[in-house]
Amino acid sequence: MPELPPVIPLFDAPQHLEEGNSLVNQHIAEVTLNRVADAAFLYEHAMDWLLENRYSENNYKTYRSELTTFLHWCFDVEQLSPVALGRRGIQRYVDYCLAPPPALTAYRNVAQFVLDKDWGERRPNPQWRPFLGKRTDGVPQPYRLSDKALRTKLAVLSSFYAYLINEEVTERNPAVMWMRHSRFGTGPTPAGPVGEEEEVRVFSDLQWSYVMGTAERLAGEQPERHERTLFLVSLMYGCYLRISEVAARPGFSPVMSQFRRDGKTGIWSFHIPVSKGGKRRTVAVSRELLAALQRYRTYLKLPPLPAPNDNTPLFVRHRAAGRGREQGLLNANLGIRQLRELLDELMAAAAEAAGADGFEQDAAEMRSLTVHSIRHTGITHDINDNGRPLSHVQADAGHDSIDTTSQYLHTGRVERHESAANKRLDRLKP
Repeated sequence: MPELPPVIPLFDAPQHLEEGNSLVNQHIAEVTLNRVADAAFLYEHAMDWLLENRYSENNYKTYRSELTTFLHWCFDVEQLSPVALGRRGIQRYVDYCLAPPPALTAYRNVAQFVLDKDWGERRPNPQWRPFLGKRTDGVPQPYRLSDKALRTKLAVLSSFYAYLINEEVTERNPAVMWMRHSRFGTGPTPAGPVGEEEEVRVFSDLQWSYVMGTAERLAGEQPERHERTLFLVSLMYGCYLRISEVAARPGFSPVMSQFRRDGKTGIWSFHIPVSKGGKRRTVAVSRELLAALQRYRTYLKLPPLPAPNDNTPLFVRHRAAGRGREQGLLNANLGIRQLRELLDELMAAAAEAAGADGFEQDAAEMRSLTVHSIRHTGITHDINDNGRPLSHVQADAGHDSIDTTSQYLHTGRVERHESAANKRLDRLKP
């Protein structure tokens, strides 16, 4: 076993990040199993956030260093999920960073990962430490964190929490809360709830019809690739899923037996064993989604419906991986990035189809939407078009509060305009 640093660096350089690292994966899996149930879930989100910032070298380095330190403190020191933290939790983290353990301070800057030539893979550098101290005349000085560096730390954390809010992983930004009550007085503005500013994140009825119509067309033209896409988008929309809830990650591989039939009622549901905050939930499955499942499984040459012990991966790779920890594996479950690529391809094709039919403005709006808009759209349509009770949608969406669910009520400007278009100013005037 190679020598490891006292804190495992979690994120390699951007050109290596997506390859995966066996030692990091092992560490995250151990934390998930023994200390923090949603550690792997949040680690995948952290990777996605970093990948969004990979084209700015300075930002990437700053962000990954802060995330590594913060997640180490959460997972290893406090043994708490980052989404469980409030303002006092951030204060404990600040106190930790102001006086870190001496063993975690280095006095020269070294790479977080190095190439192990014997093993042929990159490994955590045993010389790396999360804190960097200074020397005076060659003598190590006590570690000090300047106000400027502290502000940077909290700004990075605030941006990360804003990303998690946008992905509906959490509903609060404790870094902003701490800044507002600290001696710094003010901090970054947190991301707000789903509402006016989130309008563009929901597909209109017309736009969504192009998404589903395009998925059907692609599945007919290239079934070997897009039968999978058609079922993926149907599942994401029908169960309001976050992409992380159907993607493989360290410690979790989604399988067919997550579709379950109640023996007494005959009703089918989709079980999510680990989601936001380490919680689990069961989502009701509609008749159309059940039919979509049967179509997908029939294409895969499986029985139409899964048995309770069916461990077939939910979304499998059609070509063997060329790199990373699953190199050469064909039927490995797809991760967040691979699933997102499939959905991005679908949404781009749907926007192109809408534009070709003369709906240029709709096409432009569709190109601005994200994969997470599929979840927003499913919730919005069910509440405003299908008339499902808020409490039912809240349970299926996994919202902590009915207030979160109620924010989807009539949030669309188009729908509000249509409902107001025929209002009379003088109800007695002919």
